[in-house]
Amino acid sequence: MADTIFSKIINREIDADIVYEDDQCLAFRDVNPQAPLHLLLIPKKPIEKLADAGADDQALLGHLMLKAGDIARAEGYGEAFRLVTNNGANVGQSVFHLHLHILAGRSFEWPPG
Repeated sequence: MADTIFSKIINREIDADIVYEDDQCLAFRDVNPQAPLHLLLIPKKPIEKLADAGADDQALLGHLMLKAGDIARAEGYGEAFRLVTNNGANVGQSVFHLHLHILAGRSFEWPPG
């Protein structure tokens, strides 16, 4: 996998407003927020997109999902948040390092997009 802006954030080559970090993942504020809360939660392991994750990534993916809820609660948004993961350029993925968008603080419509 090529270096991405996210790998550079993990390696502290680029500054970011980091709100959470552990040994497996990192969350930071999106520079172009689409909601009052818009965080990006990324695994430290380089995985280009969700479809590229393998069976050995199952625990990491579960960790990301649980941490998303913990982070939303820590940011004051309780149980009301949306998670978005784009898988591929045709659906809006622009950085090819798996990431979850944690969005909250406004109404969202269904279907999205």
